[in-house]
Amino acid sequence: MYAYRIMTEDERRNVMNYRRLMKFPLHAPPHFGDEIGVYLLTAANYEHAHIMTSEQRRMEFEDKIMSLLATLPETEVRAWCILPNHYHLVVRMLLPAFKAAITRLHNGTSTQWNREDNTPGRKVWHHFSDRAIRSDRHYWVAVNYVNTNAVRHGYVKKSAEWPTSSFRCHLDELGLDRMKELWAEYPIGEMGKGWDEI
Repeated sequence: MYAYRIMTEDERRNVMNYRRLMKFPLHAPPHFGDEIGVYLLTAANYEHAHIMTSEQRRMEFEDKIMSLLATLPETEVRAWCILPNHYHLVVRMLLPAFKAAITRLHNGTSTQWNREDNTPGRKVWHHFSDRAIRSDRHYWVAVNYVNTNAVRHGYVKKSAEWPTSSFRCHLDELGLDRMKELWAEYPIGEMGKGWDEI
């Protein structure tokens, strides 16, 4: 989304022609996968605006998205992090079921938050993106990335301090020693570079 703004007219035309050729949506991320898979799902507030700034709003959104995911058949939430301007999920699921459900949740929260913030008509969400998890390595890198995202963005110094993430659940389940092993074995490296730096 942001790279498009700094492209030349020729570069933009080439991108749009490629998207048409591939039958991708012209102004949204394409979604893949009609079978159950594990995905890294990400959605950002439009232009990464900080709309979920209060802890209460993030916690309410966390409750809503977890409740929504609990209603979807054959869905297992593996990791999550809700930040002031975006969220990440690592989920095993059937992607088309999520697409319809998240659209309703995003529409509902947009209406609610615009009413609460007295900002009628404000665009709250940008489309969600999905990345299929391709291997055990990719899975653990994604989980580590999600669990440390609040630290990466400078909201807290330690992941355990951020209330709307799966870090503490993993700490309880795996223990600190095992988590340290996973961080050393599966570093996040360049994951999220570019779009997730705003």
